[in-house]
Amino acid sequence: MQRIDYPKREDWSRLLERPTQTVVDIEGTVLSIFQEVKEGGDTIVKKYTEKFDGAKLDSMVVGQKELDQAAEKVSANLKNAIALAKSNIEKFHKAQATTKIEVETMPGVLCWQEKRPIQKVGLYIPGGTAPLFSTILMLAVPAKLAGCEEIILCTPPNEAGEINPAVLYTAHLCGVTQIFKVGGIQAIAGMAFGTETIPQVYKIFGPGNQYVTVAKQLATKYGVAIDMPAGPSELLVVADDMADAAFVASDLLSQAEHGVDSQVILVSTSEKLLDVVSEEIEEQLKVLPRKEIAEKAIANSRLFLVENDETAVDLINAYGPEHYIVCVENEDYYIENTINAGSVFIGNYTPESAGDYASGTNHTLPTNGYAKQYSGVNLNSFMKSMTFQKITKEGIQGIGKAVELMAEAEGLQAHKNAMTLRIKSLTE
Repeated sequence: MQRIDYPKREDWSRLLERPTQTVVDIEGTVLSIFQEVKEGGDTIVKKYTEKFDGAKLDSMVVGQKELDQAAEKVSANLKNAIALAKSNIEKFHKAQATTKIEVETMPGVLCWQEKRPIQKVGLYIPGGTAPLFSTILMLAVPAKLAGCEEIILCTPPNEAGEINPAVLYTAHLCGVTQIFKVGGIQAIAGMAFGTETIPQVYKIFGPGNQYVTVAKQLATKYGVAIDMPAGPSELLVVADDMADAAFVASDLLSQAEHGVDSQVILVSTSEKLLDVVSEEIEEQLKVLPRKEIAEKAIANSRLFLVENDETAVDLINAYGPEHYIVCVENEDYYIENTINAGSVFIGNYTPESAGDYASGTNHTLPTNGYAKQYSGVNLNSFMKSMTFQKITKEGIQGIGKAVELMAEAEGLQAHKNAMTLRIKSLTE
């Protein structure tokens, strides 16, 4: 990891850049595949599945037989772990439900707000170097709680055209209605436009590589909503001498092993801690099965030595991390003053991996600085707010004149007439 001591503020934006390509770099490829899928449907999706994943498929649909076989292959211990995680995630997300909000804004004018589920949602689950069945829990559980009618899932197959058993088992357990063996840009295009086999959805959820992230962003041009731009994983740790250096190093490596384009950041006011953590990273790297991936991510990462807590918080807010670990003596200061972060983990005994799997919070979070304006996935992500209003005769008499005056001032005579006719009807 590159170490930077006391960086100047004017250099922060350059030093905090993510190791990702921009939308412009990838847009041409995405739009080309989008157009092909829109026109050619299943045939094109299968073509790109063979090209990118090496799988030649007769059918993209996962059938009941495959689901049954997958369930047999998942160990009882893993099933129990998944059940525990599912229970915690359900508890936390169920608690996020809100009741109907009703207000009489003035006599005879009643307004209220209710939530309605998004009917059709698509979940994207990355395959690649790790089968992220945990992401199914994070997406399908709140989707089911929200009451979504159709929950489809796309995930890339291996060269044999198979899906990891734990992915299939978890999807079935969580109530996914259909599973498709398709990944990458072609999966996003399939869900955005619909094909002969893949249903069109109203909103797409889930993380992915840079191509998937850009594909999701560009899908919004075609009337499909997305959860957020959720690309390569990232973690920022702020730590001082009260932190366990071995723990800090393990947390940094836990994100570095996600992919070569992941990024991890350590911010500290302690030179000693930075030195010890650097040594720990080197030692722990030696025994990691995904050492080569982690090493490449570490090369994109930074260690920052800063003057004080105030500077540290400013740097953290400028970065807007996806995952954020606070392991300092003055933790309250950081918690209260950090405003840009996806999910926060506090203290020596709260590893980011707990949130990735089983604590109950959601791990589908904004990356690449989008924590400055996006929330992570939650129950409301699968719902939409609808407002209602009902006005009585008394209400018309109280609000009518204001509406007439405002409509006339805007030059919208028909708007005014709609109110005027009602007012007159009450005096005739």
